[in-house]
Amino acid sequence: MPVNLSAPRAGDLHPVPGVLLGCTEAGIRKANRKDLTVIVLEPGATVAGVFTQNRFCAAPVQVCREHLAQGDIRALVINTGNANAGTGQDGLQRARATCEAAARRLGVAPRQVLPFSTGVIMEQLPVERIEAGLDAALADGRPDHWLRAAEAIMTTDTVPKAFSRQVAVDGVTVTITGISKGAGMIRPNMATMLGFLACDAKVEAGVLRQLALELAEGSFNRVTVDGDTSTNDSFVVVATNRAAHAAVTSLDSPAGRALRAGMLEVARLLAQSIVRDGEGATKFITVQVDGGATGAECRQAAYAIAHSPLVKTAFFASDPNLGRILAAVGYAGITDLDQTRIELYLDDVHVVTRGGRHPSYREEDGQRVMKQSEITVRVDLGRGAASDTVWTCDLSHDYVSINADYRS
Repeated sequence: MPVNLSAPRAGDLHPVPGVLLGCTEAGIRKANRKDLTVIVLEPGATVAGVFTQNRFCAAPVQVCREHLAQGDIRALVINTGNANAGTGQDGLQRARATCEAAARRLGVAPRQVLPFSTGVIMEQLPVERIEAGLDAALADGRPDHWLRAAEAIMTTDTVPKAFSRQVAVDGVTVTITGISKGAGMIRPNMATMLGFLACDAKVEAGVLRQLALELAEGSFNRVTVDGDTSTNDSFVVVATNRAAHAAVTSLDSPAGRALRAGMLEVARLLAQSIVRDGEGATKFITVQVDGGATGAECRQAAYAIAHSPLVKTAFFASDPNLGRILAAVGYAGITDLDQTRIELYLDDVHVVTRGGRHPSYREEDGQRVMKQSEITVRVDLGRGAASDTVWTCDLSHDYVSINADYRS
């Protein structure tokens, strides 16, 4: 079960003017499940994306980058069950064939379609099934089908992930709605995740590209489940430019700050929901590192803690074997770290002071915190004023079972 995460209700998700979403059962890997989604954008929308830094990136990622560079995107086609990664030139041809098939039906150019795939790596994409399902997916298109789309992009997720907010931009109400998927192979840069975030704000193209990078950095690049960077990670931000306000030309303007705050809230909720639904997760853990000389070294220490199998299994067992956290900080790569300045807290429990066990710390206090479903680990490096935060989960027996049986 996910950690304090419930499936969204369709009524809680606001339609975004200028966006239609439709889904169908195309039988891409398994029968009787929604596995093909088409998102259609009305003319005039602006689109930006952030993608995996895995050098073995999937064919759809490569095609998306090519098409985004040309601009004027009109549709997104998303399939689950097959990642179309590790498929060589044939995979590129099949990703492009997907775009061509959708473009014919929509009366647009293939370069105006972005393809996305998630699922098993190194298997041939059944593009004929995608093409056969496109008509049904397009016929299903509705402005209020965000929840259906969230369900259709799931793989090992146990609940759909979708959030919506409305904010005021220059006195005009702007709608923000997004969906994501991911539960395993999750690590920053980015993570096996797909995320789609749309708003009806009016935003200049260059500003939207900057916004997409900032949103990814503040949300999806701050989560980790298992330390594996996927081949298919994609985060797409859409502005339909339908809202009746002046175009946002700077994120440092009042309008830009308001839009960024609203979209970052939704992006963080989507990213954190991936961790809450991490494969086999029983606990949601916030790792906050303060007192760094730079934000980068705070992230180094935070990721070292969040990626450590020894730390994560200790949290699963509620075993306050907290020297594992200190060991992770020590090997994080901060070469001139002074261990005598380290402070460590579990929620309100002061565990370590000046690099050693706090005189008042008792193991039963640590265990009390570790039995909670939500826990904050806070480390102070004693080196400066910088801080940063990442979100992770524990590592359970079920994680091994889910991944051992993934293809069966």
